[in-house]
Amino acid sequence: MMRATVLVIAGVLSACASTPPPDDTSFQQPAFTPRELPMDVHSRSEPNRVRVTRVALDLTLDFEARELRGSVELGFDRFDREAPLVLDTQGLAIVDVFGQDGAPRRWKLSDEDPLLGAALSIDLAPADVAVRVVYHTTERATALQWLAPAQTADRKQPFLFTQGQSILTRTWIPLQDSPGVRITYTAALRAPPELTVVMSAEQQGRDADGVWHFRMPQAIPSYLIALAAGDLAFEKISERCGIWAEPSIAKGARDELVDTEAMIRAAEELFGPYRWGRYDIIILPPSFPFGGMENPRLTFATPTILAGDKSMVSLVAHELAHSWSGNLVTNATWRDFWLNEGFTVYCEQRIMERVFGPARSTLEKALARNDLDQEMTELEPWQQVLHIDLAGKNPDDGFSGVPYEKGALFLRRLEAVWTQPVFDRFLRGYFDGHAFQSITTDDFVQCLRNKLFVTDPAKAKLVDLDAWLEKPLLPADAPRYVSTALTDVDTERARWLAGTPAKQLATQGWVTQQWQHFIHTVPPDVSIERMVELDDAFHFTSTHNCEILCDWLVLAVRRRYLAADERLSEFLVSVGRRKFLKPLYSELAKTPEGLARARAIYAEARPRYHAVSTATVDKLLDWTP
Repeated sequence: MMRATVLVIAGVLSACASTPPPDDTSFQQPAFTPRELPMDVHSRSEPNRVRVTRVALDLTLDFEARELRGSVELGFDRFDREAPLVLDTQGLAIVDVFGQDGAPRRWKLSDEDPLLGAALSIDLAPADVAVRVVYHTTERATALQWLAPAQTADRKQPFLFTQGQSILTRTWIPLQDSPGVRITYTAALRAPPELTVVMSAEQQGRDADGVWHFRMPQAIPSYLIALAAGDLAFEKISERCGIWAEPSIAKGARDELVDTEAMIRAAEELFGPYRWGRYDIIILPPSFPFGGMENPRLTFATPTILAGDKSMVSLVAHELAHSWSGNLVTNATWRDFWLNEGFTVYCEQRIMERVFGPARSTLEKALARNDLDQEMTELEPWQQVLHIDLAGKNPDDGFSGVPYEKGALFLRRLEAVWTQPVFDRFLRGYFDGHAFQSITTDDFVQCLRNKLFVTDPAKAKLVDLDAWLEKPLLPADAPRYVSTALTDVDTERARWLAGTPAKQLATQGWVTQQWQHFIHTVPPDVSIERMVELDDAFHFTSTHNCEILCDWLVLAVRRRYLAADERLSEFLVSVGRRKFLKPLYSELAKTPEGLARARAIYAEARPRYHAVSTATVDKLLDWTP
């Protein structure tokens, strides 16, 4: 399988250069030189000729028209003085383009590719180092979700949020939409006065004219530019972190996520200083398609993590860990996505172990391994590869547990071979050495060979890089975990199957993950009578814990447990998180009558979902918008 090669325009970058860890002088930090970026098959821009380095937004949020309009100023470096500036756009209405001298510049849009959008090519004057593009979004801006008041928790004000990953930022900003292109940005945003606006940037407040101002001085990839606007309140956790949410849920969210500051401190002890200033979390309306999104300084999170027992806070640990793996060191292309997510899952597990103890961490690792084993049986071989080939495919086609869990298992294997202290030393050097850079899998492998494998060549022979990175399936040496918490569940399930009434099972103190394991391991041919017994004992159908409810509803659909039908419809209409929608619609679609019901529910629910979720469910149900 061919791999992208990273070249250097001037000078040579060390494969794993670094600001030295305290007692290690082997990591050297050279003077920074511009890197020629690897080919990104998911961008039509040409950053190796003219590369955007700075973005300044000046936009109005028009809730009535459901559009953003205004301009963006783009500053850039020119490596080819004869080349135009080429940007990614999709569904944008381009009005005009001006140079920094205020004079118009010639521009043209290419034909639009269904996946990649249209390239905006701008002819530059000899002295140009910036241009200003006047534009507005259209109904095709799939990164934007406009919500009516009725679709929010408090039902008082409308709401807007963005979701740029993987290649959706180009639907609301014309720029070079590739994770290899890192930019700083500022924003001046106008919104209705009753709404609060927040961004993945330093919040500089609202001026006398009602304009909100933001600044992101660190260079980030475009998919991390994010905004939200709505009726928002703030609850402080510590001097550097807190919770944004609608007023009715803000305090409860703060109480649920109060351990966030402890997580930040644990992460700093493990991975080095937190480099982004603040770490805040915004709880979005339920249509948000993901569990969380690691936008720097402001994690976006689903309300479904508010389980009431802190059992879902590993999501916060995960998004926080992205402050090092993903935001600080980023995948250069989407085929290197595992560099973001595999490292982040590994770091999440280390944070959870440090804050909540080894038993909790082992429980979550064991469940993750079980889930991956099951998912691997359902994936095509190309989808099981860490260094995945996504040419001609949507980056989201590679979204599965593989980059997350297989990637983390790979790092756990390295840790086991070299010991945790040695691997920790390597990890700190890796983060420091590639800070604020976007790298490829080849870069990581070179770093691994130069900084870890050379320390013990005999141990290096125990790790088959090709099997881990380029081949499907899991290598035979992939770690497994035994959790006593899951063993306890297995014991009680066996008692229930042997005839012990469900109400007599020893389940007191079980956390969400244990209940999920119980439901997952209920026999597929369980009788309706026993389903009724479980529901009477544990109130699965009426639970407000979305993780448990989703798993129960999948089982209910499979066993045609009609008592859960109304709850199923209600859940699918009210929650837009793709993690829940995909298994439920998939299970319904397995039978003709289930497919008909799924389509009927989807007809009502689809307008409430984000485009990320509808893209997935449309395929599952063969739905034509």
